[in-house]
Amino acid sequence: MIEKTIKNVPDTCETRCYHQDVVTRVQQRINEVNGVELLFKALADATRLKVAYALTLEDELCVCDVAEIIGSTTATASHHLRYLRNMGLAKYRKEGKLVFYSLLDEHVHQIVKIALIHHTEDR
Repeated sequence: MIEKTIKNVPDTCETRCYHQDVVTRVQQRINEVNGVELLFKALADATRLKVAYALTLEDELCVCDVAEIIGSTTATASHHLRYLRNMGLAKYRKEGKLVFYSLLDEHVHQIVKIALIHHTEDR
């Protein structure tokens, strides 16, 4: 957890005012973010984030490999991988008795990598 020192500075405006042109411009686009919270919800779980990160390091991983990497049962790994797939962040393919997962696209790779960079730079 990142803690920052908060100085005794008021964090609210001391008077009520707003810039109508800015407010209007932003209000016209604010609903574009509807649904994006689901992406963050999917990655907010520490185990799922580890799974997603592992999938940024390899093009694809077998469910058994993911279980071994995160130190869980295959059932638990499968559950988290299925969740990522259902949320539109991962895809899978079956090869015989094995199931391989990968991240859906480069955007998901970038989101995970950028979050990691942000976290390490903020230390």
